[in-house]
Amino acid sequence: MADAAPNEEPNGEPQGLGAVVKAAIAPVVDPPMTALAEVGVMARLLYETFMWAIRPPYRFYLLIDALEFLGVQSIFIVGLTGTFVGGVFSLQLITALRAFGAESQAGAAIGLALARELAPVFSALMITSRAGSAMATEIASMRVTNQIDALTTMSVNPVQYLIVPRVIAATIATPIMALLAFLVGIGGAYLVGVYIMGVDGGIFFAKVTWNVDVDDVLQGLVKAAVFGFALTMIACRHGFYATGGAAGVGLATNRAVVQASVAILILDYVLTAIIIGNDLL
Repeated sequence: MADAAPNEEPNGEPQGLGAVVKAAIAPVVDPPMTALAEVGVMARLLYETFMWAIRPPYRFYLLIDALEFLGVQSIFIVGLTGTFVGGVFSLQLITALRAFGAESQAGAAIGLALARELAPVFSALMITSRAGSAMATEIASMRVTNQIDALTTMSVNPVQYLIVPRVIAATIATPIMALLAFLVGIGGAYLVGVYIMGVDGGIFFAKVTWNVDVDDVLQGLVKAAVFGFALTMIACRHGFYATGGAAGVGLATNRAVVQASVAILILDYVLTAIIIGNDLL
């Protein structure tokens, strides 16, 4: 049988100009179209989550379970992370300030950094790695095994049953974990600064109490609440729309953790720019 002509496809049909143009512009058009589709999926899920959050039935036991999973079970990892973040920041900062004879100001700088940035960001990242990945895996497993379809068959809305309690719980628990990270971070910074670097303990705590006020702590708590909401929505989105069996579950978990972590860092900059009030956006 004769070979197909160069201008013909394997099925014998001539290759049109439209197919050539489509193939040429695909690398340029596909990424923004994919991003736009992702925004649409997330917006739809966000709308459904809000609408089902204000409609009965209210399953408070699911909220309590989610709070226990996101909050109580995260205490150890958040506390451990906060302690060593405060300790290493104290070590680095005092070493740098000592060159200028200003190590007495370390308490103020450490307190402000922990309250405004380090505590909310690191606590949210730890919750993402521990709880966000688990949520994405659990919901994705339910999707690929048709358990979500079974909920719909039983007249139970899956968004209200699976996503709403987790979103509310994360919005509540993440600021609490950020406050815990701030407190233990100050403790870790004190131990390193006073007992290892030789800074006077009274001066250290005086600088913290004089320079860190309620507004600074509230700034961190507001950020943490936004981070908790965002990381849970991203984790639930990837789990809820997972496809492809076991491989799809792993892919959904991987995407959830990566995208949630990046979103936390981006939101941190945006929120800081808004709070400061400068033209930084």
